[in-house]
Amino acid sequence: MEWLIPQWSPCAPLPNLLVYPGGVVGGRDLRALFGSNDRGIQVEEHFTNRQEQWAAVTAALAAHARALAAPGFDVEDLEAPRDNVLVFHGIGGIGKSTLSRTVEAALAHAEHRPAQWGEPVRVNARVLPVRIDLARSAGTDFERVILTIRLALAELGRPLPAFDLALRRYWEQVHPGEPLEEFLRRGGLGRRFGKAVPEQMQSALNDVAQALLLPGTVGAVVGQVSSILIRALRDHRAAVRALAGCARLADLLEAEPDLDALSYYAHLLAWEIARLPPGRAVLPVILLDTFEDVGDRVHRDLERLLQRVVWLMPNAFFVITGRSRLQWAEEALHGQLDWTGPAAWPGLAEPSGPGHGPARQVLIGDFSPEDCDGYLARRLTRDGRPVLAPEIRAVMTARSHGLPLHLDLAVQRFLAIRRTGRDPRPADFDVAFPALISRTLSDLTPDERHVLRSVSLLDNFDVALAASAAGMTYEAAALRLVERPFVHTDPHAVWPYHLHEVIRSTIRTADDQADDRWSARDWRRAAERAFESVGERWAAAPAGDRDRLVNCLRQGLRLARDFGLGLGWLADAAWSYVGDSVWEPLAPPAPAGGPPAPLRTAADALVETLSTLARRQHEHRERTVARLTAVVESGLLPPELRDMAVYYRAKAERDLGRSQDSRSGMRAVAEGGGRLAPAARRGLAHLARLAGDFPTALSAAATLGWAGRHHRVLGDVWWVQGDMARAAAAYAAARDEAERHAVAGERATAQTQRAFVLAFADPAAAADELDLAQQLLAGLDLRATRLTARIAALVRVAGTPGAEVADRADVLRAEAGVAGITAARLTLELALGFHHAVLDERVQAQAAVARLRDLSPGPDYAYYPDLVCFMAGLEPPAPSHGRARWVDGEDVTRTRWRTLATVRRG
Repeated sequence: MEWLIPQWSPCAPLPNLLVYPGGVVGGRDLRALFGSNDRGIQVEEHFTNRQEQWAAVTAALAAHARALAAPGFDVEDLEAPRDNVLVFHGIGGIGKSTLSRTVEAALAHAEHRPAQWGEPVRVNARVLPVRIDLARSAGTDFERVILTIRLALAELGRPLPAFDLALRRYWEQVHPGEPLEEFLRRGGLGRRFGKAVPEQMQSALNDVAQALLLPGTVGAVVGQVSSILIRALRDHRAAVRALAGCARLADLLEAEPDLDALSYYAHLLAWEIARLPPGRAVLPVILLDTFEDVGDRVHRDLERLLQRVVWLMPNAFFVITGRSRLQWAEEALHGQLDWTGPAAWPGLAEPSGPGHGPARQVLIGDFSPEDCDGYLARRLTRDGRPVLAPEIRAVMTARSHGLPLHLDLAVQRFLAIRRTGRDPRPADFDVAFPALISRTLSDLTPDERHVLRSVSLLDNFDVALAASAAGMTYEAAALRLVERPFVHTDPHAVWPYHLHEVIRSTIRTADDQADDRWSARDWRRAAERAFESVGERWAAAPAGDRDRLVNCLRQGLRLARDFGLGLGWLADAAWSYVGDSVWEPLAPPAPAGGPPAPLRTAADALVETLSTLARRQHEHRERTVARLTAVVESGLLPPELRDMAVYYRAKAERDLGRSQDSRSGMRAVAEGGGRLAPAARRGLAHLARLAGDFPTALSAAATLGWAGRHHRVLGDVWWVQGDMARAAAAYAAARDEAERHAVAGERATAQTQRAFVLAFADPAAAADELDLAQQLLAGLDLRATRLTARIAALVRVAGTPGAEVADRADVLRAEAGVAGITAARLTLELALGFHHAVLDERVQAQAAVARLRDLSPGPDYAYYPDLVCFMAGLEPPAPSHGRARWVDGEDVTRTRWRTLATVRRG
């Protein structure tokens, strides 16, 4: 007979949610049902469609069935590796028990198998699911595990003589005077087959007694029957030929009938199942749920007994669900369990992925946002419509981070609020639930709890950092903690471990009622330890390790801000951050996800400063000036760090065309003599260049040195003179100097400027230079420099007929306007003027001159319209703020620019 196991097809269209009314899988949620007097609300349990997990079950079960049918399979082979286990593990509340119940129902009843799970896999046996909840609250001990399996096999309607005889002997020895039937009835195990199993066991005993030609009265005394049967088996009597096929039966009957022996009786069950006639063959699927409650890393007594059952029943398939991976394939467990290591359990040791078989240890992940919304929409309904409004579902989904338990707790909160007579609002669900803490801490040791609370202060960590942040001189607790399912792993991160976000936020913000909960002072001390530990890791990092710097700075800023700590090592780290001009996103989120708080501490001010510097690549420069002004006026930063805010505010003011304000800020920083004084002197040289005072800018460049980026200042002066060769050489020198100092931002900026100036003089060479610039810009957040690169690409094709150049310029004009970068807008119009000069389009060139005059109403950039006139052979307009002071005179400069246009025109 062939039985069918549904198998999910990845090609089939699937809804996000499947609903099962009634039965084991779905049905009424009684707790929610009794949480409201409103009978109009339909409260249903829903099972979110775990397609991948179901696919893993069907694939593993099909592979197991093929292994059973293979010619070499022998149920009595105790040495062959075992591959009859599939493990689902995940954080508490992720839905493991729901999955276990659903798999049981789907295997047991065809009506519970979703049609969307695809065509069935054919198995030449009847699939018999047996689910056993190992939770402490369920009161399941090892005896109940064995009895539950035997009760499920009672469906066969026949005794299992070898096992039944051994079990009967065990029962009379361990439970003298207590009938098995009464025990099953009292323990709730005998609802369906409570009478059948004792009757089948008695039938087996009678059959054996009859085969041995014993009197009927002797057949009721299992001890006598066992003794005679053992001798008969040893003597190979024909009367017991059927049982003689079980090579180890006599040994098991001779052994002391205790709990240890009972675990070995699983071998007899497997032997009995293997000799069932083809028409009555079964494939038991035993689902062991809540496996984390069977013990811990020190006390593995129950786990040893359960592992023995799995090993001794190779023709049964086991689906284990629990919070942690199954460790049976680890050699380190040798001596604690009977069978350990990858040779014994190859499926449990293999990682999934290319080159490996399907995973037999599957992490159950969080719900997707779509799954969460679908679950909530169908959880509470009225007349078939969702009771939970979309905006409420959105907040529930966001706060849950995909954890099903959080969604259920949110639904209970919704009903609780309705009972007060008030309509729930979205803000009511932007909360953490203390119940999540108790679920998370329930099976942790005190040391593990301490480490967990400590690392909840960190975005990510490794074992050494976790132990250090917890103030421990040993790492054992941290090593155990990182194996928990609520600790996620990212092998590409600076430090590989991080907590599940909802667990982390709950531990940090919920009302912790645990006996060992921390006080506010405990949290502050932990924050100080974590802050110092992160700082030590940054100080020990190799020079130039940008990822480590940003990671440490981001975490240190959060800790200092949230707990009002001093700046400490953050000041030096901040200078390292700005030194490379890379500007990775840095600011931690506002506390508790709320709006930014007023600046109250130096840490607040430093967070605001650095986040502004990073965000200025994505915000209008007006916003940058406003934010940095608030920092400067707060007076919270020490002098050197205050200079940082003043200097970058002055740069933003220069970008906005506010030269006088910019000059004032640059001068203040330069006169202060701090770390940014050379950069401020460079800024003053730039301002002189913008005002058209090129000899002054050129003289200043000679005094700047590397710290003032002297080569780049020279390039900035020479290209405006139309001397592209000298400018390109200066930018190349700036790039090479930045390379020697390992300053990625400066290197990319200098190379981009080199590509820009060569785009005027040598378009072919500029193509290669632009390619290099793009390579150097990869991974850097330099908005103005990227705009320069795109303008350079436009200059390179200047003179191309058609609308392409104008269309690209329109896009760039809009982007430069959004950024609020005046220099980029002016440079773009200069490039367009060059384009029209090459095409000898005098009217369009005049329009470019007019746009440039509009963009530069003051003394800064007032010479840009002159440059377009030089290119196009036009007479410059009368100056509003005086003529520029050209290095080599106006005539030489005019000739250079005119030559660039005429050479391009050909």
